[in-house]
Amino acid sequence: MSKKIIITEIDHRTFSVVIFDEIETSHTVIFDDVMINKYNSINLSKLEIVKKSIEFLLNKEPNTSILSTFDLSIISKYFPEYDHLFDG
Repeated sequence: MSKKIIITEIDHRTFSVVIFDEIETSHTVIFDDVMINKYNSINLSKLEIVKKSIEFLLNKEPNTSILSTFDLSIISKYFPEYDHLFDG
């Protein structure tokens, strides 16, 4: 089953993500200062970074296993290869 993802920017640091799969899940994704500085130099919007990050997680685990609220910087603590997702 293909997953539909809806991402809404709440403010400049916070995004709401809804993943539609067999079970619908909702998540709050936060950019901390470290992540803002880290990704400031790449040519992707924050929304695109959140989307790619969610897609990365969905390739690793079901949507029901993704934390309901998390900071992007925590992903690499679970999946170290995430640090290379946006390498040029």
